[in-house]
Amino acid sequence: MKLTVVGCSPAWPNPGGAQSGYLLEGPGRLLLDCGPGVLARLRESYSTNGWPEVDAIAITHFHLDHWGDLVPWVWGTMWGLGQDKKPPELWLPPGGREEVAAFGTRFGTPDMFVRAFELKEYVEGEPFEAAGLELTAMRLPHYTVRTYGFRVANDTRTIAYSGDSGPSEKLTELAEEVDLFLCEATLKDGESDGQPRGHLSADEAVSAFEASGAKRLVLTHRPQELELDDGLEQAKDGLELTV
Repeated sequence: MKLTVVGCSPAWPNPGGAQSGYLLEGPGRLLLDCGPGVLARLRESYSTNGWPEVDAIAITHFHLDHWGDLVPWVWGTMWGLGQDKKPPELWLPPGGREEVAAFGTRFGTPDMFVRAFELKEYVEGEPFEAAGLELTAMRLPHYTVRTYGFRVANDTRTIAYSGDSGPSEKLTELAEEVDLFLCEATLKDGESDGQPRGHLSADEAVSAFEASGAKRLVLTHRPQELELDDGLEQAKDGLELTV
């Protein structure tokens, strides 16, 4: 699989950065999360005639920095260059169809997401196929928000993506023996973001990685002003990795 970091900013964007969006290719194109700034980047580098060519999108949770660019994606599909494109599958957390219907009502067009995407909901622990890849969702702690991480596999490789998560033994299970663990690390080491927890520090992410037996760790969703210890690998917008 090829992984492209389209955007990796935390909940507040790094200067010039896009928020969460990770494109996996092999065999199809799957976008994990679609935060603000991601659509513009995809139009720039992964489009035909100015509109993204993506087979499926999977959303971890409904915090704006992980799904916000689905809204301009809708407008571009309804009235812009996306009108003639096949709608991508949009995989949502349990209850997601109801969530986006409520958003559409508040935004003024109740059926807007139905018109732009082929809506589907995943079920925790049940593998599903999107863009020719097999995904399995796992519930993770993130404040009080219903949030999931993903394991994504093709015939030869497996990637784990944490989405947003506080410390949890489930992270170790999510990333067990994967080829690449893409894990958030929003906080300073030793910092707590409240109770219940919602994010990880770099040392907490490294602990989960070491316990998992994963082969490679890339830290993401991190403010650019927070330095990392030597030897730790950090996601950057535009980073391309072959797994």
